[in-house]
This record gives sequence, C-alpha cells and structure tokens, in this order.
Amino acid sequence: MLKLTYTENSFHLEHLNESLSDWVSTRVILALRSATKLHIEPSTAAFLIATESSLIPDLEQLSQEHPLEICPCDTSSAEVILKGTWLTSDIESETGIFVTTLRQSTELLLQHLFKTQQQPTTALVN
Repeated sequence: MLKLTYTENSFHLEHLNESLSDWVSTRVILALRSATKLHIEPSTAAFLIATESSLIPDLEQLSQEHPLEICPCDTSSAEVILKGTWLTSDIESETGIFVTTLRQSTELLLQHLFKTQQQPTTALVN
C-alpha cells in the first residue's frame, strides 16, 4: 500500500506492508475512539517526479497495468496520477492522507523515485 500524506507545507510518500482495508479500519476505529471526525472518499492524487531519472520508462510501462497515469509537464518533470482513497478530518481541508494499492514492485519504484529526488515536490489532490 502507498500512503501519501499531505500537510499545509509538505508532502510525504511511503510504502506500507499493511493491507489497505486493515489500515483504513484501524483509522476508522481510532477516529471513533477519539471522537474525531473522519471523511473518507474515493479520489485521485498527483505528484511531480523529475524526468531525468532512468526509472521513468519502467514506470511508464507499469502504468499500462495499474490505475496510474504518467503525464509529461515540461522537459524536466512529469506528473504521476493515482486513484485511491482520501481521508481527512475536515472535508474542506487540503491536508489529509491518500492511500492506494498497486503491485508491490510499482509501489517500491514510486517510493524510490520519491526518496531519490531532493527537489521540492508539488502534490495535488482532487
């Protein structure tokens, strides 16, 4: 499972070995026990990656097998668009957590691309 965390000023991507349903169930139970609002909905998320990486062709090939799109932005970056689930405590907020499940090799490749890029990353959630 991939977990993308969006805060006011940053974005973080990580690969978790937990199943999506177990992770969401735990979040729901935590929200209930702590009397915290939780909004969950299907959504898309996007983030930029540098196109100079030699791994981009692998990612483009994998995008044909998964709910994943690669859209060139300019000569130095491309946008990765994922389908998954958005969780937030405030429906009007742009902060929250996006989770999705892809093949583990794809998730690890995306995590590797995220970790190796030290440039500022722009992320969008719809």
